[in-house]
Amino acid sequence: MKELTEQELHNLAMNIVGRELEAEGYEFMGVNSKPGKNPQFVCLKEKVLHFIVVRPVPFPEDPRAYDKALMEKVRDHAQKFEARTYYAGVGLYNAEDRHAPVYLNEKYMVDYEGLIEI
Repeated sequence: MKELTEQELHNLAMNIVGRELEAEGYEFMGVNSKPGKNPQFVCLKEKVLHFIVVRPVPFPEDPRAYDKALMEKVRDHAQKFEARTYYAGVGLYNAEDRHAPVYLNEKYMVDYEGLIEI
């Protein structure tokens, strides 16, 4: 069994959020999949720009808890573009044992309740 790397977990979280954004009619203006480069998504919806920071969150951390300093920095940057800022924390857990890592080609659970506006 191969444990997913930080980058693979990040990409998985981005795919989950990206599919939801697409389904809700967001138009992708920019996508950044490098961890540490924020925001991950710059989207347009109803002529409003949206900056979205995506983070994979391991068990037992709360996927709704975010780094306030980071998000304020992103929000301050977004305001220069009259953009709205969101955090998307995606809990990714091993389906057999939440304390175990997420493995490639193994079942996993997702704890994601949508965007949190900052």
